[in-house]
Order: sequence, then C-alpha cells, then structure tokens
Amino acid sequence: MERVDVAIVGGGPAGSSAAGAAARRGADAVVFEKGVPRADREGLGPDSTDAAGMLDYWIDLMDYRPEEIPDDVILSRLDGAEFVGPTERVTLSDTGIEASYDGFGFAFHRARFDDWLRAEAEAAGATYRVGTAVRDVETDLSGGHSHRLTLADGDEIEAEYLVLADGPQRTVTMGVLDQFVPDGRSMRDHLASTTANHIAYQEHRRFPADVFDPELIKFWWGLIPGHTAYPWVFPNDDRVVRVGLTMPIGVDLDRVRNRDAYDLLSDEDEQVPPGRVYLRRLLEREYGDRYDVPEDFPLVEDRGKQGGTEAYPISSTRPIESPTAAGVAVAGGAMGTTSAFHEGGDHVAVRTGKLAGELAAEGRLSRYNDAWRDAIGEEIRRNVAMADLVRGYEPADWDRTFRTADRLLDRGGTGLVEALTTGVDAVKLVGAYKRRKFALRNGGYVQFREDEYAV
Repeated sequence: MERVDVAIVGGGPAGSSAAGAAARRGADAVVFEKGVPRADREGLGPDSTDAAGMLDYWIDLMDYRPEEIPDDVILSRLDGAEFVGPTERVTLSDTGIEASYDGFGFAFHRARFDDWLRAEAEAAGATYRVGTAVRDVETDLSGGHSHRLTLADGDEIEAEYLVLADGPQRTVTMGVLDQFVPDGRSMRDHLASTTANHIAYQEHRRFPADVFDPELIKFWWGLIPGHTAYPWVFPNDDRVVRVGLTMPIGVDLDRVRNRDAYDLLSDEDEQVPPGRVYLRRLLEREYGDRYDVPEDFPLVEDRGKQGGTEAYPISSTRPIESPTAAGVAVAGGAMGTTSAFHEGGDHVAVRTGKLAGELAAEGRLSRYNDAWRDAIGEEIRRNVAMADLVRGYEPADWDRTFRTADRLLDRGGTGLVEALTTGVDAVKLVGAYKRRKFALRNGGYVQFREDEYAV
C-alpha cells in the first residue's frame, strides 16, 4: 500500500493551499480531487463556482502579497460596492479595514485562481490525483494515528495526517468526523453533507457599454424573500458580468410576511421562482425601460461552468473545530467558513488550508484550531454577527438600514459617536451589531469544539 505524509481531500483553494504549505516544509503531500469539467477550464478540476470577488484585506488574510496574484487571474479592479434596497442605496468605497492592497478589491476568474494555487503547490513538490473520488476513509488510532483512504477505483493510500477540504457539501468530511462524534450522534446534526441550506445561481452576460461599470460590485437586498437572500452583479472583463443570486432553500411563499413588498415576486408565483426567473426580473427592473434584456444582455456561453451559467449549493453554517488528536484538520468550506451572507470564502479557505498543511508537515497539528482562530476568527465573528443581525429583515428594514448607513458615511464613520449625531436608527443599528458581536467573543461563533470529539 502506498504511504504518504499528508493526504488532502479536495483540490480547491483550501486543499491546494494545504498541499503547497505541506510540500514546502518537506512533507510528501498528495491531493485527491474528483474533478469536474468546466467550459472555461482545460481538463478537470475542482468545482470552481462562486461570485469570485476579493476585498482588499482578504489578500492579507490569505497571507499573500498583492503582487503575488497573477495578472491573468484578476478580471476587474474595484473601487467600491453598492448596496441597493427597494428604494434606498448606499455605496462603500472603503472596507474600513487596514490592508496592503491599494484599492477596494478585485473581481477574479475563479478557475484560473484555483489553477494558480495548484501550480504553486505542484511547484513546491505536491502531487495531484484528479478524476477519482475518495470513497471511504478509515482512521486507526492505535499507536498514534493513520488514515486509510479508499478511492473509487479501488486503490488504497495510507497517510499519517489527513486534511479534509472537500467544500461545503462535505461528502467525505462527514463520514470521517462521524468516527469521532460520541453518544451515537452524527456530525450531520451540525453540518449537512448532502443537504444545502442555500443555493446560488449565476449567469455570465455581456452588458451594454453605457451600463457596464467595471469598478463597482452591486448587491440588492430586500427584493426576494429569505434570510441572506440577495442578487448581485460582479463585473469581469470585456463587458462580461456575473449576474447571480443566493437564496435559502425551502422558503414557503405562503408564510412570507408582506409578500407584496418584494419587487422580484409576482402575484402569479405559487412557489419561489427559479434563479433564472429572478435574474430576468432583476434585469428588467433595472434596465427594462431602456433595453430589450434578452437581446441586449446576451449570455456568454463560453464562460462559467456550462453555457454561461452555473448553480452551486452552499451549506452556510458556523465553523467547527477539528479533531487534531486524530491527525485530522478540516479546512475551508468543509469546516463551515463559507458564508451565504457575504457570498464568499476563498480567502478563509486559503488561509485555513495553509495553516493545516504547514502544521501537519511539522507534526504540530494540535496547534491548528488555535491558529485558524487567531488568523480568521475576527472575520468569522463579523460575518456571523451581521447574519444574525439581519435575520427576519423585510424590505422596509433594508431600506432603513441603507438610509442609516448612508447618513453614517456622510458623518465620516460608523462608530457610536457618529451614530449618536445621526439619529435613533443609527444608534439601534450600531448598538445591535456591537452587542451581537460581543456575544460571540472568545470563539462563540464555533458550533462544535475540539473537546466534544471522542478522541
């Protein structure tokens, strides 16, 4: 049986980052990636589907320098983000967080991003096996820890350390972690492996020149029902735009309050419309008075996963810690760092992957949970606090929030002093966020801690 130092399940940002970090420290690191085809990639690779935007400080969170990002990965450099409600809107030109990148951020080509990370890992000495899925993992804790991976083609590989980076669907992660969950419980009680709680859908469309803004990303809130349900626009190159949305699964329109207030719902809708219908209505709402949307906003069929479109599930949860005593680290979306609220997780996937690979190679994996909390804990805390804050928001709440935020920005900040001079709504908004964030201190955003495993 073949033996390796570090086996990594999944070749996305977390997996490739883990492989590169482990190989650079002398470990024999192997990535197992089942591989999927894409219209915009030659050969098989990870299921590279997301809105693909990077904020300035996220580059620092990834532990990269801005100049290390290849030029062909970046599609459009951004100056800001616009948040649009039913009648109000606010534009941010600064993330408010210190960063080494000179600019608001950039939109990028996700498949090229993944391929770059893979090339970096292979240059460091890591190897990839693409096209065969991991079917099963058995862990032996007698006399230390070892992991036997069985592949779909029947091959078996033994590894001292295991990094689980199979994304938010966690098809392998769940079975591995269930070995260490006590009292007949299952990790599926915390992280579903086959059931997503959100779905994302996006289309690559070429916009008319006079409405294509290459320097601004846009998000619409309060137009469709559901917690963390929103459409977006991400500018790419050559007037191509990713028009997409995230929405929770299982929304019952009969239980939606103030249904008539949601602009992208129709009186004829008996159930939640599919993503393509929502997006057509969004484009008609924004541009239908000037353009024939099907004619003037054509699909770009050689982009995306297939035919200019792509859909992907998101299991957006709070993160879990890893059973490091068993020689296992869970990284990226598999550990629950993907957030449907801000539509993204590449930056935290890269950083957690790097930490997992580095510490496994050095035989110090017991440090992993502390290390990732130190590196990305504040980012996770912000995301969870914001998602909790807006739970139950309706269209009027989003308008009030954007109106308040716009006033705060006019005053030069979003602190308590600015809130007090802006009005009661601002005090409530800032106060509610700070209270929620305070409640999540000391890792309160973690939903399953290391000491809960039976290892």
